[in-house]
Amino acid sequence: MDFWSFFWLLVWSFCFVAYLMILFHIFGDLFRDKELGGFAKVLWVVVLFVLPFLAALIYLVVRGRGMAEREMEGKQRQMAAQEEYIRSVAAPQSATGVDQLAQAKSLLDSGLITADDFAQIKQKALA
Repeated sequence: MDFWSFFWLLVWSFCFVAYLMILFHIFGDLFRDKELGGFAKVLWVVVLFVLPFLAALIYLVVRGRGMAEREMEGKQRQMAAQEEYIRSVAAPQSATGVDQLAQAKSLLDSGLITADDFAQIKQKALA
């Protein structure tokens, strides 16, 4: 295989993979769209199989803006859910001074902290 054959193989392989990625995004958008009816979805799928390149280009031109908006809404919902989860996990448990003293006393009794450490914790808890 000479250089130019290999080069064009790489170019066409890249184009094919790019087309597949676009096609997967289109199918994902088709089935994610709640406003589009079932018959219209079936029609788009059939047209995408019959005239794949032309139908993909038409879909991107006609429905591209809505496709981008639905993608952004999905990402925003995902980010909001992730932030809520992080807040729920990372929220500090508000322990009262009595709870802190009880924990410190149990640590002192088990020998994990010294009397000086206990005094510092006691001073912070009562402050």
